[in-house]
Amino acid sequence: MRFILASQSPARLGVLRQAGIDPLVHVSGVDEDAVTAGLPDASHHELVTALARAKAQAVAEQTDEPDAVIVACDSMLSINGEILGKPGTPERAKQRWAVMAGNSGELLTGHAVIVLENGRPARQASDWESTVVRFGKPTEAELDAYIASGEPLSVAGGFTIDGKGGWFIDGIDGNHSSVIGISLPLTRRLMAETGVSVTTLW
Repeated sequence: MRFILASQSPARLGVLRQAGIDPLVHVSGVDEDAVTAGLPDASHHELVTALARAKAQAVAEQTDEPDAVIVACDSMLSINGEILGKPGTPERAKQRWAVMAGNSGELLTGHAVIVLENGRPARQASDWESTVVRFGKPTEAELDAYIASGEPLSVAGGFTIDGKGGWFIDGIDGNHSSVIGISLPLTRRLMAETGVSVTTLW
């Protein structure tokens, strides 16, 4: 059985490799905006879980692997009642950091697991996890340099904890790997629910 990571995130790939799994990477191509638009009344945790499920299902339909466990994730930052995805532009990243600096937010990560047997989805499970992130107060020059690096533009909430952004995170309450983008404990539990032990994939 192969482990398929339904994500192009190098951070998620790095977490899995450090934890003993070298997955196949298959990007789902899911239109996240379309999924979000179809769930106007969803709570924040329902939204990230629905996005993870959509990504896992898309890869299940696309892959040629007959026997595999597919893992998909989606992360967003909830702060002051607002959900923040990827900033995309330096201007938006700076606006978000104006709110985040010296504040705390909830990093929500939805996870979905689908097990394929003989090329067909046999079992699936999904859930979400929340970790509180306490942001520091970078100086204007520090923030400008961080944004100019390009790192925060394509990550949920406009920050990383495992890269340059780690300099500006004062602490977390929860799971470190979840903040990076894939919770190892939650992934292990969801895999167990679908009858797969992570140790068999090391």
